[in-house]
Amino acid sequence: MIDISIVIISWRMKEMLQQLLLSVLQRTQGITYEIIVIDNNSRDGTSEVVREKFPRVTLIRNSQNRGVAPSRNQGLKIARGRYVLTLDADMVLKENSLKILVDFMDATPDAGLAGCKLVFPNDIVQPSGRRFPTPLALILRRFDFLKIARNSKTLRNHEMAEWDRCDVRAVDYVIGACQIIRRTAMEEVGLFDDKIFYGPEDIDYCLRMQKVGWKVYYVPLTSIVHFEQRVTKRKLFTRLSWLHLKGILYLFWKYRGRVSVHS
Repeated sequence: MIDISIVIISWRMKEMLQQLLLSVLQRTQGITYEIIVIDNNSRDGTSEVVREKFPRVTLIRNSQNRGVAPSRNQGLKIARGRYVLTLDADMVLKENSLKILVDFMDATPDAGLAGCKLVFPNDIVQPSGRRFPTPLALILRRFDFLKIARNSKTLRNHEMAEWDRCDVRAVDYVIGACQIIRRTAMEEVGLFDDKIFYGPEDIDYCLRMQKVGWKVYYVPLTSIVHFEQRVTKRKLFTRLSWLHLKGILYLFWKYRGRVSVHS
């Protein structure tokens, strides 16, 4: 069995996807891996570029945008690795991060899922390891370009603003831009919730991991550059924004208003 299956969804990110794939091929050493790309009907030449320039990549070409959870599940279903890694297309590896993550998981048997440090291109650290949200926290996050929202106690608590993110720590969840998942844990927990088109599928999956006894870790032993597109924040009144809101409402309905391991 290979060490890790890398599952990447792309939707209208042809150039960024190429950067990511090149960085994986150039910087990943000491482990065996496969790459699975799901093109969600980008219509920008993404599939053609992958086929031409990256023939080793397994390509799934969807005839429509199926959303994050359903598309990731397509990759998970065919993944052959001991671990599965979800990566967003708007990322670039700057070191041998995947080997470091595999080594961490091998050395940490209670880890069902983990995520590494994510940074902006200017090396500012992103709050990718977080506490489970309240509904207000997720609303404030949509408006964190406003100082009153960004500095609110609710949002700072959700994003663990008091933490310098220099130590390995068990957290409530790590964002889906980078989640390494143990196969045995995945087999126990199942796939992502297909009812979530886009949004809190990462929160839901980490919660389900913990409900059956696995831990979720933030691992700052390596970092990956994440350009963090966040299209729903840039365009608040679009179909994608509505689907994101719908996913949030569904999450809190699913857990009866309280997203918690003990709910």
